[in-house]
Amino acid sequence: MTGERSFTIRRRSLVILAAIFLLGCARSGDFSAVKNLRSAGGSIICFGDSLTEGVGAGNGEDYPSVLSRLIPYPVINAGRRGDTAGDGLARLDRDVLSRNPRLVIILAGGNDFLRQVPLAETKKNLDEMIRRIHEAGAMVAVVAIRLGLFTDEYGPLYREIARERGAFLVAGAMKGILSDEKLKSDPIHPNGAGYRLLAERIAAAIKPLLEEAERRR
Repeated sequence: MTGERSFTIRRRSLVILAAIFLLGCARSGDFSAVKNLRSAGGSIICFGDSLTEGVGAGNGEDYPSVLSRLIPYPVINAGRRGDTAGDGLARLDRDVLSRNPRLVIILAGGNDFLRQVPLAETKKNLDEMIRRIHEAGAMVAVVAIRLGLFTDEYGPLYREIARERGAFLVAGAMKGILSDEKLKSDPIHPNGAGYRLLAERIAAAIKPLLEEAERRR
């Protein structure tokens, strides 16, 4: 009986240790494919269109402002309403590269979809944007958003760009926000509560990345 109890205790201990190990792996993640983990930049720059600028939210309710209260790094809002990926690329030097970025969070594509910009053109502009940010020595996180009336036309594009360019993919950050009347200000923009949820999801995704980057500095 004593032998059986000893075996049971050892087995339970192994199960607990395995669970702790797996939890640790899940938290740490694998960021080996992310470029510029040792970035010497000093700021987190949120770059994109009206979803980054914060259209539909009150003062201080835009997602970059909320994000700045969730992570211990300076956060800059470089969003501008109406921008396509091409518009963002045109102002990249002035609004991003000149501001010593450590991590640039790109949330773009909505206006490309609304204006029916060809997917190939959107991909080319996002790809060039990421390439130039990497050349400047900063990390890139791409926020994937679901765009399309019946299918997710942009999801594969974001995943492909992130994989090819060594960017960090943030998936599901906008899920359910624009389909919930309590979380949106109009059909295409969140309200303060929606932006807060967006910021919380992005913070949860990038915190492990930033922690890994700190360990490698």
